[in-house]
Amino acid sequence: MELRGCIPDVVSYSTIINGYCHAGKLQKALRLIEEMQTIELKPNPYTYSSIIYLLCKTGKVAEAEKVLREMMNQGIVPDNVVYTTLIDGFCKLGNISFAYRLLNEMQGRKIIPDLVTYTSIICGFFRTGKMMEASNVFQEMLSIGLELDGVTSTALIDGYCKAGEMKEAFSLHNQMVQMGLIPNVVTYTALADGLRKCREVDTANELLHEICGRGLQPNMFTFNSLVNGLCKAGNIAQAIKLMKDMEIAGLHPDAFTYTTLMDAYCKSGEMDKAHELLRKMLDKGLQPTLVTFNVLMNGFCMSGMLEDSERLLQWMLEKSIMPNETTYNSLMKQYCIRKNMRATTAMYKGMCAQGVMPEDDTYNILIKGHCKERNMKEAWFLRREMIEKGLKLTASSYNVLIKGFLKRKKFSEAREVFDEMRKKGLAADKEIYSFFVDVSYEEGNMETTLELCDEVIEKCLVTKVNNESN
Repeated sequence: MELRGCIPDVVSYSTIINGYCHAGKLQKALRLIEEMQTIELKPNPYTYSSIIYLLCKTGKVAEAEKVLREMMNQGIVPDNVVYTTLIDGFCKLGNISFAYRLLNEMQGRKIIPDLVTYTSIICGFFRTGKMMEASNVFQEMLSIGLELDGVTSTALIDGYCKAGEMKEAFSLHNQMVQMGLIPNVVTYTALADGLRKCREVDTANELLHEICGRGLQPNMFTFNSLVNGLCKAGNIAQAIKLMKDMEIAGLHPDAFTYTTLMDAYCKSGEMDKAHELLRKMLDKGLQPTLVTFNVLMNGFCMSGMLEDSERLLQWMLEKSIMPNETTYNSLMKQYCIRKNMRATTAMYKGMCAQGVMPEDDTYNILIKGHCKERNMKEAWFLRREMIEKGLKLTASSYNVLIKGFLKRKKFSEAREVFDEMRKKGLAADKEIYSFFVDVSYEEGNMETTLELCDEVIEKCLVTKVNNESN
């Protein structure tokens, strides 16, 4: 532009910066801002909003907030778009308290939040389970005269559904209709998914018929949500029928559909049908995901088909399909059940050699397996390794460790693990409490004896009564 005698102005720069930001090229956009400052061109809110948009989109909200402060230090007043982008970014990362502070700051500067701003805050509260706060902000939004539109209504309905607040979701749906807003397939999909999660699968199916009756075409997510609900309710036959309805409606079942059905067959022990679905999936040119293979792996292991599990793992490695922790854990758990700790250890070493790092579940499986085989030295080592890595033992792992040490008459180790367990707020088995109550009493430590008695009543007996009453 300069070669043709045209000097780029702030609008030209801002337009190019916006293009770079939407293309994800942050460094190029930042270099242009530096160039603007060199030629003493002052960026405008639009310039900075593009940078803030990209930073928020990539999850770098703290950096985006720094850009806001830099912008304000230069005397540039942020607008509604800048604040709303930041608020939405913080909400999506779960930092709703900071997002709400930004809303208050925005209002303090007489910058009026719009429907998008309020929707971001409300959805942020929904995500963190703060229903009362979400409802209060919703009422505040209505009180300042902002009217719901279809997008905001659907977002709010989805929030209520995910929180299991189906009464409020349908109330808002009715309010939406009374206002003359037309619910779309996304609205009804949110409602159907909410009903499915509340195990009201029959009502969700009725809603599907209502969608069709209104001339709306259910989408893939609608069908997949209902297939998932039917499978979890144990109604696999109805789920298969629904998959056929998908094809009639012109939708092709995807990897999620097949994986959901395979999981249902695996859990019911019908491995032949699960395997048949995998073949159909491959015949249709669908690529199974790692979740698909993990579902099959778990199914084989739960059915005691260890050789099939081993063959599946070998096939995955040959096809360069990288197993994850879940894949290996299914096999190790089965080896432990069969008391084959040599195979378990070999599988663990193979997992680490593949670059798959063990997390909490793997360690807990190994500890329980070694304890049951009285390999207490190995279990003790694994426990210490977990602590060093900041991983968490489950209550059942603590219990088997303590029992293992008591059987080997390693009382100091048992007490150390028991004390650690109590500090973590976990409940030991009643027989473990009984042992340490007796020990404390024999030692003449009445304070600890009474404390343990109170603890066993609260954590074992009261919890059991509450569970039975529920």
